[in-house]
Amino acid sequence: MREEQTINIRGGRILDETTDAQGRLADVHISVGVIADVVQAGSKLPKADFDLDATDCIISPGFVDLHVHLREPGREESETIETGSRAAALGGFTAVVAMPNTEPSQDSRIVVEFVRSQGVRAGLCEVVPSGCITVGRTGQVLAPYAELRDAGVMLFTDDGNGVQDPLLMRRALEYARDLDITLAQHCEVSSLTAGAVMHEGSCCSHLGLPGWPALAEELMVHRDIELVRLTGSRIHFLHLSTERSVEMVRQAKAEGLPVTAEATPHHFTLTDEALRSFDPVFKVNPPLRTPADIAALKEGLRDGTIDAIATDHAPHASHLKEQPLDQAPPGMLGLETALALSLSELDMEIQAVLAALSWNPARIAGIGDRHGRPIAVGEPANIAIFDPTSEWVVDREVVASKSKNTPYHGRRVRGQVRHTIFAGQLVVRDGVAQR
Repeated sequence: MREEQTINIRGGRILDETTDAQGRLADVHISVGVIADVVQAGSKLPKADFDLDATDCIISPGFVDLHVHLREPGREESETIETGSRAAALGGFTAVVAMPNTEPSQDSRIVVEFVRSQGVRAGLCEVVPSGCITVGRTGQVLAPYAELRDAGVMLFTDDGNGVQDPLLMRRALEYARDLDITLAQHCEVSSLTAGAVMHEGSCCSHLGLPGWPALAEELMVHRDIELVRLTGSRIHFLHLSTERSVEMVRQAKAEGLPVTAEATPHHFTLTDEALRSFDPVFKVNPPLRTPADIAALKEGLRDGTIDAIATDHAPHASHLKEQPLDQAPPGMLGLETALALSLSELDMEIQAVLAALSWNPARIAGIGDRHGRPIAVGEPANIAIFDPTSEWVVDREVVASKSKNTPYHGRRVRGQVRHTIFAGQLVVRDGVAQR
């Protein structure tokens, strides 16, 4: 057991779901893992183990990432739960949903409990295991949902693979409805993407590379919206990347269907033109798309069609990512740059960005009772403190992740996490992880 800490946060501006867009200046006292007092800035607070200066900073609920690959068990050469959790904490995240494409897959209680226990041991953020939709993510047999739900799993996905069989997906949604769990779909009709390395468009034609059509995503988005209409079950769409996908989700929501969606920072900041360099660091699944797709994703975030910003943090060891483009695995780092890219690239109020990074994904993940909560007396102390105007340059050599495959190396961004508090513990102080 770690010793309980007392923490004072002074001079910051609180922004949460309950404030207006301007927030309010306040000082915060944390004790025994919860927010013990919130007072007018400059008021007297009890003595504390740590005094944090939050002048010119925002005090917000900690961020929640719905889509993180921690690689453990099975691929610890690329990332471990500890190193990924450290990257998350440095990025202001107090909870991350661990994707199930581990080795072995997270399709049994024993693997789920291992992942959760490794997160508890690291103690840097809450690691929330997801479960597989199908055993081994092979798309053949449904995973044991009731067993996994009893182990605390609320979100199920075969991420990396889309469920190809529509009848199997219908059955999965029916079971999910009866168990009150959420399925998260990786939308990809695999027969349309075999051998593809980048978006199908003018750029791939010019480069002579096999293309990945937008239709491969859109067909499955359409299919699953119709299956939701049929079954009444919830679905969450992972990493939307195309203009038509966004519009279909917008229409589904207008009809009242229980559909949510996420977008990644790399899909709203980078285009397929980056692949002209033939650098595998820009290879990702789904692929980087066009300026029109980026504009649609940004508008979807602005108008609430897209509920969450999720990183799809996908670390790969250097010897894997440095293979030829057609052989290198897809994926990019994302945890330490998500806030800054969102603040730098999205024309949105900071509070709206925080909704997409914090309380919206917390609810989708089923952890809204402890993450994304207001900065108020009695609430769990899961908090991010960041300077929204501070500029910095991304450097792959100093990232906390075990891998270095960030596509943003050398890019100047705005918005920097100063402190992160998880379960009342100061896990990042002045931009430095404390564990």
